Amino acid sequence: MSDVELLRWGAPGPYEVAFSTRHGGVSEGAFASLNLGLLTEDEPERVRRNRRLLCAAAGLEPERTTMVRQRHGSEVRRAALGRGIAEPAAAQADGDGLWSDEPGVAMLLLAADCLPIALARPPGREPALAVLHAGRRGLLAGVVAAGARVLGGGPLTAAIGPGIGPCCYEVGEEVARPFREAFGDDVARSGRLDLWTAAERALRGAGCESVERLDLCTSCDPERFFSHRRDGGRTGRQGVIARVAR
Repeated sequence: MSDVELLRWGAPGPYEVAFSTRHGGVSEGAFASLNLGLLTEDEPERVRRNRRLLCAAAGLEPERTTMVRQRHGSEVRRAALGRGIAEPAAAQADGDGLWSDEPGVAMLLLAADCLPIALARPPGREPALAVLHAGRRGLLAGVVAAGARVLGGGPLTAAIGPGIGPCCYEVGEEVARPFREAFGDDVARSGRLDLWTAAERALRGAGCESVERLDLCTSCDPERFFSHRRDGGRTGRQGVIARVAR
Protein backbone atom coordinates (compact mmCIF):
# COMPACT_ATOMS: atom_id res chain seq x y z
CA MET A 1 0.00 0.00 0.00
CA SER A 2 1.41 3.41 -0.99
CA ASP A 3 0.55 6.81 0.40
CA VAL A 4 -2.79 8.35 -0.52
CA GLU A 5 -2.28 10.93 -3.26
CA LEU A 6 -4.42 14.06 -3.01
CA LEU A 7 -4.73 16.89 -5.51
CA ARG A 8 -5.58 19.83 -3.28
CA TRP A 9 -7.40 22.99 -4.30
CA GLY A 10 -6.23 26.07 -2.46
CA ALA A 11 -9.64 27.69 -2.44
CA PRO A 12 -9.62 31.24 -1.03
CA GLY A 13 -11.35 31.07 2.33
CA PRO A 14 -11.67 28.61 5.21
CA TYR A 15 -11.98 25.52 3.02
CA GLU A 16 -10.34 22.12 2.66
CA VAL A 17 -10.86 20.58 -0.78
CA ALA A 18 -9.04 17.66 -2.41
CA PHE A 19 -9.46 15.41 -5.44
CA SER A 20 -8.31 11.80 -5.00
CA THR A 21 -6.45 9.50 -7.37
CA ARG A 22 -6.30 5.70 -7.37
CA HIS A 23 -3.12 5.65 -5.25
CA GLY A 24 -2.89 4.67 -1.60
CA GLY A 25 -5.60 2.13 -0.88
CA VAL A 26 -6.02 -1.57 -0.15
CA SER A 27 -8.08 -2.79 -3.14
CA GLU A 28 -6.57 -5.15 -5.70
CA GLY A 29 -6.77 -6.02 -9.40
CA ALA A 30 -8.98 -3.78 -11.52
CA PHE A 31 -9.80 -1.78 -8.37
CA ALA A 32 -6.24 -1.16 -7.18
CA SER A 33 -5.87 0.58 -4.99
CA LEU A 34 -7.90 3.50 -3.56
CA ASN A 35 -11.29 2.50 -4.97
CA LEU A 36 -14.01 4.56 -3.25
CA GLY A 37 -17.02 3.00 -5.00
CA LEU A 38 -19.23 0.51 -3.19
CA LEU A 39 -21.31 -0.05 -6.34
CA THR A 40 -18.47 -1.92 -8.03
CA GLU A 41 -17.36 -5.55 -7.93
CA ASP A 42 -14.77 -4.72 -5.28
CA GLU A 43 -15.01 -6.13 -1.76
CA PRO A 44 -17.18 -3.72 0.28
CA GLU A 45 -14.97 -3.78 3.37
CA ARG A 46 -11.96 -2.80 1.28
CA VAL A 47 -13.91 0.13 -0.13
CA ARG A 48 -14.95 1.25 3.36
CA ARG A 49 -11.33 1.01 4.48
CA ASN A 50 -10.27 3.06 1.46
CA ARG A 51 -12.78 5.74 2.37
CA ARG A 52 -11.39 5.88 5.89
CA LEU A 53 -7.86 6.14 4.48
CA LEU A 54 -8.97 9.03 2.27
CA CYS A 55 -10.53 10.85 5.21
CA ALA A 56 -7.38 10.36 7.27
CA ALA A 57 -5.16 11.70 4.48
CA ALA A 58 -7.42 14.72 4.06
CA GLY A 59 -7.53 15.33 7.81
CA LEU A 60 -11.28 14.78 7.99
CA GLU A 61 -13.43 12.66 10.28
CA PRO A 62 -15.14 9.64 8.65
CA GLU A 63 -18.13 9.87 10.98
CA ARG A 64 -18.65 13.49 9.89
CA THR A 65 -18.36 12.77 6.16
CA THR A 66 -21.57 12.50 4.16
CA MET A 67 -22.48 11.18 0.70
CA VAL A 68 -25.45 10.84 -1.68
CA ARG A 69 -26.59 8.18 -4.14
CA GLN A 70 -25.52 9.71 -7.46
CA ARG A 71 -27.99 9.65 -10.38
CA HIS A 72 -26.45 11.81 -13.15
CA GLY A 73 -29.02 14.50 -12.44
CA SER A 74 -29.08 18.01 -10.98
CA GLU A 75 -30.23 17.54 -7.38
CA VAL A 76 -27.93 19.31 -4.88
CA ARG A 77 -28.65 18.52 -1.23
CA ARG A 78 -27.56 20.08 2.01
CA ALA A 79 -25.00 17.81 3.67
CA ALA A 80 -26.57 15.96 6.59
CA LEU A 81 -24.76 13.70 9.01
CA GLY A 82 -26.13 10.17 9.06
CA ARG A 83 -25.55 9.60 5.34
CA GLY A 84 -22.03 8.46 6.01
CA ILE A 85 -19.25 6.76 4.13
CA ALA A 86 -19.91 3.33 5.66
CA GLU A 87 -23.58 3.17 4.65
CA PRO A 88 -24.77 1.23 1.61
CA ALA A 89 -25.81 3.41 -1.31
CA ALA A 90 -29.44 2.35 -0.86
CA ALA A 91 -29.48 4.11 2.52
CA GLN A 92 -28.38 7.44 1.05
CA ALA A 93 -30.53 10.17 -0.46
CA ASP A 94 -30.46 10.67 -4.22
CA GLY A 95 -28.43 13.57 -5.57
CA ASP A 96 -25.45 14.71 -7.60
CA GLY A 97 -24.29 17.47 -5.33
CA LEU A 98 -23.83 18.38 -1.70
CA TRP A 99 -23.37 21.73 0.00
CA SER A 100 -22.67 22.95 3.51
CA ASP A 101 -21.98 26.10 5.47
CA GLU A 102 -21.47 24.13 8.69
CA PRO A 103 -17.82 23.93 9.76
CA GLY A 104 -16.48 20.39 10.09
CA VAL A 105 -19.14 18.61 8.03
CA ALA A 106 -17.30 16.91 5.17
CA MET A 107 -18.73 15.89 1.79
CA LEU A 108 -17.59 13.11 -0.56
CA LEU A 109 -18.69 12.54 -4.17
CA LEU A 110 -17.35 9.95 -6.61
CA ALA A 111 -16.47 9.84 -10.30
CA ALA A 112 -14.72 7.67 -12.88
CA ASP A 113 -14.74 9.93 -15.99
CA CYS A 114 -17.42 12.43 -14.96
CA LEU A 115 -16.10 15.68 -13.51
CA PRO A 116 -15.83 16.27 -9.78
CA ILE A 117 -16.35 20.00 -9.20
CA ALA A 118 -16.03 22.18 -6.11
CA LEU A 119 -17.60 25.63 -5.69
CA ALA A 120 -17.00 28.08 -2.85
CA ARG A 121 -18.11 31.48 -1.69
CA PRO A 122 -15.11 33.82 -1.73
CA PRO A 123 -13.84 35.89 1.20
CA GLY A 124 -16.24 38.65 2.13
CA ARG A 125 -19.25 36.35 2.23
CA GLU A 126 -20.28 33.80 4.84
CA PRO A 127 -18.30 30.62 4.09
CA ALA A 128 -20.14 27.89 2.18
CA LEU A 129 -19.01 25.14 -0.13
CA ALA A 130 -20.55 22.74 -2.66
CA VAL A 131 -19.27 19.65 -4.46
CA LEU A 132 -20.81 18.34 -7.68
CA HIS A 133 -20.73 15.19 -9.80
CA ALA A 134 -21.00 16.49 -13.38
CA GLY A 135 -21.06 14.16 -16.35
CA ARG A 136 -22.60 14.89 -19.73
CA ARG A 137 -26.14 14.28 -18.47
CA GLY A 138 -25.65 16.29 -15.31
CA LEU A 139 -24.15 19.25 -17.15
CA LEU A 140 -27.07 19.37 -19.56
CA ALA A 141 -29.53 18.92 -16.67
CA GLY A 142 -28.13 22.01 -14.93
CA VAL A 143 -26.23 20.59 -11.96
CA VAL A 144 -23.74 23.48 -12.08
CA ALA A 145 -26.48 26.11 -11.95
CA ALA A 146 -28.14 24.18 -9.12
CA GLY A 147 -24.87 24.16 -7.16
CA ALA A 148 -24.41 27.89 -7.60
CA ARG A 149 -28.01 28.54 -6.66
CA VAL A 150 -27.80 26.79 -3.27
CA LEU A 151 -24.76 28.95 -2.48
CA GLY A 152 -26.77 32.08 -3.20
CA GLY A 153 -25.34 32.78 -6.64
CA GLY A 154 -22.20 34.67 -7.58
CA PRO A 155 -19.60 35.75 -7.08
CA LEU A 156 -18.13 32.28 -6.54
CA THR A 157 -14.87 30.44 -7.11
CA ALA A 158 -14.60 26.90 -8.51
CA ALA A 159 -12.26 24.06 -9.38
CA ILE A 160 -12.76 21.27 -11.93
CA GLY A 161 -11.06 17.99 -11.00
CA PRO A 162 -9.88 15.06 -13.12
CA GLY A 163 -12.27 13.70 -15.74
CA ILE A 164 -12.27 12.30 -19.25
CA GLY A 165 -10.74 14.81 -21.66
CA PRO A 166 -11.52 15.82 -25.24
CA CYS A 167 -8.57 13.67 -26.27
CA CYS A 168 -10.52 10.52 -25.36
CA TYR A 169 -14.24 11.31 -25.11
CA GLU A 170 -15.71 10.10 -28.40
CA VAL A 171 -19.44 10.79 -28.82
CA GLY A 172 -22.12 10.60 -31.47
CA GLU A 173 -23.99 13.52 -32.97
CA GLU A 174 -26.95 12.89 -30.64
CA VAL A 175 -24.67 13.83 -27.74
CA ALA A 176 -22.62 16.50 -29.51
CA ARG A 177 -25.58 18.54 -30.78
CA PRO A 178 -27.12 19.53 -27.41
CA PHE A 179 -23.67 20.39 -26.07
CA ARG A 180 -22.94 22.70 -28.98
CA GLU A 181 -26.31 24.35 -28.46
CA ALA A 182 -25.73 24.80 -24.72
CA PHE A 183 -22.02 25.60 -24.53
CA GLY A 184 -20.74 26.58 -28.00
CA ASP A 185 -19.75 24.90 -31.23
CA ASP A 186 -16.16 24.28 -30.14
CA VAL A 187 -17.03 21.93 -27.24
CA ALA A 188 -17.88 19.12 -29.68
CA ARG A 189 -15.62 18.72 -32.69
CA SER A 190 -14.71 15.76 -34.88
CA GLY A 191 -16.75 13.37 -32.76
CA ARG A 192 -15.08 14.34 -29.45
CA LEU A 193 -16.62 16.14 -26.49
CA ASP A 194 -14.79 18.67 -24.32
CA LEU A 195 -16.44 18.32 -20.91
CA TRP A 196 -13.77 20.50 -19.29
CA THR A 197 -14.65 23.56 -21.37
CA ALA A 198 -18.38 22.90 -21.16
CA ALA A 199 -18.14 22.77 -17.36
CA GLU A 200 -16.05 25.94 -17.21
CA ARG A 201 -18.60 27.82 -19.31
CA ALA A 202 -21.44 26.50 -17.14
CA LEU A 203 -19.57 27.67 -14.03
CA ARG A 204 -18.86 31.12 -15.40
CA GLY A 205 -22.45 31.43 -16.55
CA ALA A 206 -23.56 30.58 -13.00
CA GLY A 207 -21.48 33.37 -11.46
CA CYS A 208 -18.02 31.88 -10.92
CA GLU A 209 -15.47 34.63 -11.38
CA SER A 210 -12.53 32.25 -10.92
CA VAL A 211 -12.41 28.70 -12.35
CA GLU A 212 -9.35 26.49 -11.90
CA ARG A 213 -9.07 23.47 -14.21
CA LEU A 214 -6.78 20.53 -13.56
CA ASP A 215 -7.21 19.31 -17.17
CA LEU A 216 -6.19 15.78 -16.15
CA CYS A 217 -7.73 13.08 -18.35
CA THR A 218 -8.83 10.00 -16.42
CA SER A 219 -8.85 7.86 -19.57
CA CYS A 220 -5.30 8.79 -20.58
CA ASP A 221 -3.68 7.88 -17.28
CA PRO A 222 -4.44 4.32 -16.08
CA GLU A 223 -1.65 4.48 -13.51
CA ARG A 224 -3.26 7.41 -11.71
CA PHE A 225 -7.00 7.31 -12.37
CA PHE A 226 -9.94 4.97 -12.77
CA SER A 227 -11.88 5.36 -16.04
CA HIS A 228 -15.27 3.80 -16.70
CA ARG A 229 -14.98 4.18 -20.47
CA ARG A 230 -11.37 3.03 -20.79
CA ASP A 231 -11.87 0.00 -18.54
CA GLY A 232 -15.19 -1.13 -19.99
CA GLY A 233 -17.13 -0.43 -16.80
CA ARG A 234 -15.09 -2.70 -14.52
CA THR A 235 -13.17 -0.11 -12.58
CA GLY A 236 -13.06 1.85 -9.35
CA ARG A 237 -13.99 5.37 -8.38
CA GLN A 238 -12.00 8.42 -7.31
CA GLY A 239 -13.67 11.51 -5.93
CA VAL A 240 -13.72 14.95 -4.37
CA ILE A 241 -13.78 15.47 -0.62
CA ALA A 242 -14.31 18.85 1.00
CA ARG A 243 -15.46 20.80 4.04
CA VAL A 244 -15.72 24.26 5.49
CA ALA A 245 -12.89 24.36 8.01
CA ARG A 246 -13.60 24.94 11.68
